[in-house]
Amino acid sequence: MADQSVEITEGCRLPVLRKNQENEDEWPLAEILSVKDISGKKLYYVHYIDFNKRLDEWVTPDRLDIKKLQFPKKEAKTPMKNGLPGSRPSSPERDVKKSLDLHVQSASATSRGKTLPTLKRKAESVSLATQVTAATPVSSLPGSVDASQASVYPAMRDSSFSIKSRDEHEPLTSLTSLTTNGTSSIQHHHIPPQPGRKRKSCGGTHEDSQDSSDGIPSAPRMTGSLVSDRSHDDIVTRMKNIDCIELGRHRLKPWYFSPYPQELTSLPILYLCEFCLKYLKSLKCLQRHLTKCNLRHPPGNEIYRKGTISFFEIDGRKNKAYSQNLCLLAKCFLDHKTLYYDTDPFLFYVMTEYDSKGFHIVGYFSKEKESTEDYNVACILTLPPYQRRGYGKLLIEFSYELSKVEGKTGTPEKPLSDLGLLSYRSYWSQTILEILMDLKSENGERPQITINEISEITSVKKEDVISTLQYLNLINYYKGQYILTLSEDIVEGHERAMQKRHLRIDPKCLHFTPKDWSKRGKW
Repeated sequence: MADQSVEITEGCRLPVLRKNQENEDEWPLAEILSVKDISGKKLYYVHYIDFNKRLDEWVTPDRLDIKKLQFPKKEAKTPMKNGLPGSRPSSPERDVKKSLDLHVQSASATSRGKTLPTLKRKAESVSLATQVTAATPVSSLPGSVDASQASVYPAMRDSSFSIKSRDEHEPLTSLTSLTTNGTSSIQHHHIPPQPGRKRKSCGGTHEDSQDSSDGIPSAPRMTGSLVSDRSHDDIVTRMKNIDCIELGRHRLKPWYFSPYPQELTSLPILYLCEFCLKYLKSLKCLQRHLTKCNLRHPPGNEIYRKGTISFFEIDGRKNKAYSQNLCLLAKCFLDHKTLYYDTDPFLFYVMTEYDSKGFHIVGYFSKEKESTEDYNVACILTLPPYQRRGYGKLLIEFSYELSKVEGKTGTPEKPLSDLGLLSYRSYWSQTILEILMDLKSENGERPQITINEISEITSVKKEDVISTLQYLNLINYYKGQYILTLSEDIVEGHERAMQKRHLRIDPKCLHFTPKDWSKRGKW
């Protein structure tokens, strides 16, 4: 219970009462982001520490535990250098030396008739060099191992085979070079333990948080990207600004901030036309709009239909208003992406469900028309009413079917949200296991397959194939070679998951012709 004698301000932390998934009371630590007064009663907008932002909410004072209140700490002041915060004051000797070096460089550049690059350009080149260096393999595996074969054993794995690291500093890139050339084979018997032999670890771990860890900002991309750099977060964008959205027969509670017009954020319900996604302030306005709106499906070309499921391809340049409205709606449920009103560089693929009233939006994904990083998805979203029904995997599967038609391998743009990462991991795991379990032996020998072949069959990028095999703990080092080991638990779990997966993309129902956007002067 909050004590009114103590003033609770923004930045304070204290336990707040909430219900968990089992509908039990819990008191997680939360931070006060905002305080408002309605009719003399205070409300507090709280963010639960170590919880996703979509759980943030307005709470009443009786849910606050004032006894454990923590006031915000004052930021420590750092010494100033040239008017900017720095780790230590400027040294006169270093300043003189730097100025001399600059004079020498400028004189030599002038003698060659060249101008010095600006500081901004220099910073960009440094960050680019850092990126290139990070992706370069530092060490390689012995040549004798490069031609080794990896075996796939769909049998119970002996528990005594633990993965031990022979070289803790070996990078993941060295595994990539090996498994690219190595083959996988299947054998249906038990693996005997080898005394005195240790298995080599696969080197490196899968990055769950897809964010950069070095803190160095990358150079700005010249193509369209929807990744949020998180550097411009403020108290406004950290708070949900829309209470409720009515979309067709569904009412949605937004999870995150979305930059709808300010005058609409105070409304109890924001109304959207479910066909053109135009936002309106009242039910009467929506009804009047529906008498004039001729759309009964998303604008663009229908490139897939099977049963009641359809996919529409929408060009962000030709259908700018629809694309912008789609981005505004999607931002309510995506936190890791930022919104760009310039939708020209993007294609949007909207999945719909058909009934007698029209084609109702279920979810969508967007992709760049030209991607230098092999991204086949920029943003991907299944609307909350349709989640946990297999539509997310269907969207992912469709994105890879498009990549197959284009003859490319693809990967989603990082960072992925927590739900996005789970969906992609599940899809990658099921797709790769499906291929490994369908392999058949020839001439009594173990069937073999390479990492490259898995990537070509599925259009999943090679790095994603390797990270999935590591996540499933399938790659092991045995008798001087890498092997893929399938335990009975993994096989049974995969079979149970595939029985539940009823929605699949039928390539025969896809009518899609990829365009070469590089030959077009303007999209």
